[in-house]
Amino acid sequence: MGKYLQYFIDGYTGYAGYIWREITFSNDGPWWHNYFWYLVVISAFFLLLEWLRPWRVEQPKFRKDFWLDFFYMFFNFFIFSLIVYNAASEVVVNMWIDLLASIGITNTIAINVSNWAIGYQLLTLFIVKDFTEWWIHRLLHRIPFLWEFHKVHHSVEQMGFAAHLRYHWMETLVYKSAVYVVLAFFGFGIDDFFFVHMFTIAIGHWNHANFRVKIGPLKYIINNPNMHMWHHAYHLPPGKNYGVNFGITLSLWDYLFGTDYIPHSGRDIKLGFPGIETFPKTFWTQVTFGFSTIKKRNNQSGPKDYDEKVAEEDKLVI
Repeated sequence: MGKYLQYFIDGYTGYAGYIWREITFSNDGPWWHNYFWYLVVISAFFLLLEWLRPWRVEQPKFRKDFWLDFFYMFFNFFIFSLIVYNAASEVVVNMWIDLLASIGITNTIAINVSNWAIGYQLLTLFIVKDFTEWWIHRLLHRIPFLWEFHKVHHSVEQMGFAAHLRYHWMETLVYKSAVYVVLAFFGFGIDDFFFVHMFTIAIGHWNHANFRVKIGPLKYIINNPNMHMWHHAYHLPPGKNYGVNFGITLSLWDYLFGTDYIPHSGRDIKLGFPGIETFPKTFWTQVTFGFSTIKKRNNQSGPKDYDEKVAEEDKLVI
């Protein structure tokens, strides 16, 4: 266990040093690989767009819960990684590698892309990653346990770019674990993953922004505010109790699998979910809500009753 403790310590101290070097521009490599300041600049860019050309003109410049979402943005991308995720993931990844090695598996790569042209690598990485995350997103709505945590993201009542990063830290564990396992089969390990990640961050900001641009036929490929607004709709269409428009960066998957839904612009629709009126409003109460709700349900119901109760609530809440 000693080596895993060292992995944790090294992961923690290494990430702390990395963040400080990002902030102070003292990291090795080109300045445009600076993750911290990219997030700051791209966020400022979309905030400016929202102010100059708002889609919902009556919405305040600093909309409801803007500063809460602003904190979520830095917590999920930096603070959580500094405190727990990066160090813990170092331990888990190395334990996984050691476990596979103990049963004679030293190579998990099924499709080796390392010899492909960099453009094909990036495109494959982007498509595989986005498709995996699309399915995970559907599961967040479908599985009651996961939905309790995903409610945090759907508690947004006024849409803006920073709402993109209001989500429970449990989603980080679910998304990144699934993506890591899938991408491991392709042997991805290229530095240019930065570009794919930053592109998806920009599209995610746009999807949630109070800003709209008509993109013509590209709407069938790239996710957009008009489409994603309906994903956050308080009232879902009949027969779509588990949600619509699950696209992360690409809208393509929703059109292919029949989960698309855009009856009209959706500019002024009510956002949230039934029960949002009593949903916690502060950071701490939101990130503990899912655990307390699940514990309460388990204490009140036996296994069979719990399943039936959840199924009934899903019809009303999801």
